[in-house]
Amino acid sequence: MDGVFRSLRVYNFRLFAVGQVLSVTGTWMMFTAQDWLVLSLSGDSGTALGLVTALQFTPMLLLTLYGGRLADRHDKRLLLTGANLVAGLLALALALLVLAGTVRLWQVCAFALAIGLVNAIETPTRMAFVSELVGPALLPNASALSAAYFNIARVVGPAAAGPLIAGFGTGPAMAINAGSYLATVAGLRLMRPAEIHRHARPEVAPRIVDGLRYVLGRADLVVVLGLVAVVGLFGMNFQLTVPLLARTVFHADATSFGLLTTGLAAGSLVAALLTTGRRNRPPAMMVIVSAFAFGALEAATGVAPTYLAAIGLLALTGFASLYFAQAANHRIQLGSDPSYRGRVMALYSLILQGTTPLGSLGVGWLAEHHSARAGFYVGGVACSLAAIVAWAANRRWAPAPAASPLAASPSAASPSAAAASPPVLAPPVLAPFAGCPGAGRKQIDGDVANAPSQGEPMAGAPPNV
Repeated sequence: MDGVFRSLRVYNFRLFAVGQVLSVTGTWMMFTAQDWLVLSLSGDSGTALGLVTALQFTPMLLLTLYGGRLADRHDKRLLLTGANLVAGLLALALALLVLAGTVRLWQVCAFALAIGLVNAIETPTRMAFVSELVGPALLPNASALSAAYFNIARVVGPAAAGPLIAGFGTGPAMAINAGSYLATVAGLRLMRPAEIHRHARPEVAPRIVDGLRYVLGRADLVVVLGLVAVVGLFGMNFQLTVPLLARTVFHADATSFGLLTTGLAAGSLVAALLTTGRRNRPPAMMVIVSAFAFGALEAATGVAPTYLAAIGLLALTGFASLYFAQAANHRIQLGSDPSYRGRVMALYSLILQGTTPLGSLGVGWLAEHHSARAGFYVGGVACSLAAIVAWAANRRWAPAPAASPLAASPSAASPSAAAASPPVLAPPVLAPFAGCPGAGRKQIDGDVANAPSQGEPMAGAPPNV
């Protein structure tokens, strides 16, 4: 077990993890309360819930790349402190409206948009900041632990929110969320600045276009990001599909709704703990197979005959979704140049979460005009088909290069060399994704900790495309 939690030996990361557990637990209580509030105000409208979800994630689509640029250019601890203070004030304002009994649907929409603006900066900054807390050797473990505490919060938050909402309404859950942001702020300010592994700031201000050019020069990254785009667009809409399944299919109360979300989170937590032992960059096939399995399980959830069967299938779906997200995230970060990390992770966040506005509107319409189950069917089938396309693209354009002394050489893998002349991806490499729905448009962190896995290059080494 000591190996599983080895990153927690680092004082700054312990503070960060404790603050995040408390804050994210509050966030998941708020998500549960917000979804229940929207359905109550709108008469169980899937379209209204889809609109709120879209507003919350639209800033991720528009501004995350700019957030990554800020993360590469400025003090990440200071950025995170400011973002959490603003988010706490926004959450407090909404909680006061709910407690006063004067809240309206348009106000919930405005809050969702405002918190989305904050998250567009906070998410890529937080993801890149973990590497500064623990250093490259502990980064894969810290990444998996980050996913673990995130999913602990996903288990505890909805499970606690359900009875609270049933007994006292949505206001108290939202008030607790507002106060929980102080835990993250306190952890950040209590850190020892001298122990933060800060990367040298570039002499020239980082540009978004340079980060995009770097990614487009890496076929191995493009294949994974294309798959993430489809999964994010069609598959990762649980904030919309699970509440609709609970309310319109199983006619569940707030407590039962919370248990569905808890089942999903429990499976994700198991996957997060399972991946804490990862030390090297995962192969592309691990990412692809986990995406296929996720799609199959999500489609199976749509045919769940009973409430208990739905909880079990959601747990399996949660396991597959987190395992896929971890594998994709580690493959991207363990092969990325540290000087581009903020922008690369901003692009990853943009694709994984920024596709939610597009997917949630479509899934909300589908659920309202057909059934809540249809969102699971369509999402699952789309993800499995995307995995097949990614498998074909990976075989043709992004095979793992054979191990060689040059690939393993520190000099060949120098970030400066990669930054100076990133390879340019030929247009045909992008062709498989040109027709894919969501292509080019959904926490976790990583970098090269040890020797490259299965003959793959160190971060910054030019890939053999």
